[in-house]
Amino acid sequence: MNAYDELMEFARTTQALAQVAGRLGWDQETMMPRAAAPQRAEEMAAMEAVLHARRTDPQVGAWLEAAETTGPVQVANLRLIRRDFERARKVPARLAAEIARVTSMAQGVWARAREEDDFAAFAPTLKEVVALKREEGAALAEGADVYDAMLQDYEPGATAAGLEEMFARMRPRLVALREAVLDKPAPTALTGTFDEGAQMRLARQVAKTFGYDMARGRVDKAVHPFSSGSGLDVRITTRTNPVDPFNSLYSTIHEVGHGAYEQNIHADHLLTPVGQGVSMGVHESQSRIYENQLGRSEAFAVWLYGQMREAFGDLSVPDAQALYAAINRVGSGYIRTEADEVHYNLHILLRFDLERDLIARRLEVGDLEAAWNERFATDFGVAVDRASNGVLQDVHWSIGLFGYFPTYTLGNVYAGCLYEALRRDVPDLEGALSQGDLSPATDWLRDKVQTHGGLFQPRETIARACGEEPSEEPLLRYLEEKFGGLYGV
Repeated sequence: MNAYDELMEFARTTQALAQVAGRLGWDQETMMPRAAAPQRAEEMAAMEAVLHARRTDPQVGAWLEAAETTGPVQVANLRLIRRDFERARKVPARLAAEIARVTSMAQGVWARAREEDDFAAFAPTLKEVVALKREEGAALAEGADVYDAMLQDYEPGATAAGLEEMFARMRPRLVALREAVLDKPAPTALTGTFDEGAQMRLARQVAKTFGYDMARGRVDKAVHPFSSGSGLDVRITTRTNPVDPFNSLYSTIHEVGHGAYEQNIHADHLLTPVGQGVSMGVHESQSRIYENQLGRSEAFAVWLYGQMREAFGDLSVPDAQALYAAINRVGSGYIRTEADEVHYNLHILLRFDLERDLIARRLEVGDLEAAWNERFATDFGVAVDRASNGVLQDVHWSIGLFGYFPTYTLGNVYAGCLYEALRRDVPDLEGALSQGDLSPATDWLRDKVQTHGGLFQPRETIARACGEEPSEEPLLRYLEEKFGGLYGV
């Protein structure tokens, strides 16, 4: 074999081991007995030690130097392996294993603190996580901006300054839309009690309707919905609430967007660096367009109304139009994952600012809850009533995902661009959605975005799909048009 072939054989084994580590994480959130947490932490640390050793193996550097490429897939694989190799070499093996061990334990501590609404019980563990991530970030940055270095794990090429500029352009229009909408009477909410078993059956049906392949996946329940895996084993989770079926339904559709992306990457890329989503921003563009532009559309509500009546019996709303209004009801709720489209990005801006301050040492963990509550009251006009509705609601910081949150809004921006192009390319999109036929939309997304995996850079992936460079304008136009029509503003 030549150098490239030897490198790819080594990389495939590394990718397979990373998938095994991911499966351990999936099990921890879905099936693992609570008392197993200390052992699982050691298992995760052991796996990370093995993966770190492979990613920093000097032979990888030698192969990279010697490898010759003959096409774009080979070029992309080398680019991705080189990026991981150079980043991994900057982080000591001891630190990588310790982060894996501590974040595995921290996840359970967070879950218990969330159940008990007790941030103080979680704060010492979070302080340890933050200290480790600051150390890792400093190693990666090598004197440059630490938060920028962290962003590269989730959105290669992004910078905090660039995101801050984009968010600053978005914020005034989001706030103006929020104020205009909240000044109008709210539509009737969906009320009642909804059997949780029926919710799960509907969730699985909707997952398949959106193209999720159950032969290569499964739908389970977790405290915080997530997706896991790639290729032939892509799993998603959701959650249920007996008085809010939208929670389950739209968590499922969101995670199906992630899962479908991984399932639809070209089969030739299986267990290679190219065979995964290119970035979390692009990943979020898929989950958000599935959930919002498609799943919360007026046309889809026509089909969904009939499915919900079959699942739950008569509903408190009289028809599909009323269901559409209820699905898109705007309110200053506490929970990011349940937020309407008008408020969602304001939730992200809050987290972006707080985590940047944490990493930069402008904010310490002991002051985080107060800082969160103060900012939330300013942005949403509501006082946080308990920690599970505030600083403890998200799992991300407990598992060290600093730099992840801004990719949610970046994903919304990308989704706005993709939706404009989709509507242009699929003229009868609404007719298909009203019949519960998602294939014109999901086939377009598969061909334009998903099949490529990591072949192109993140922004290039979106630009190629849309025919122009991504910007926040399509998203803002979509929001203003949609909610302006719903609320008469």
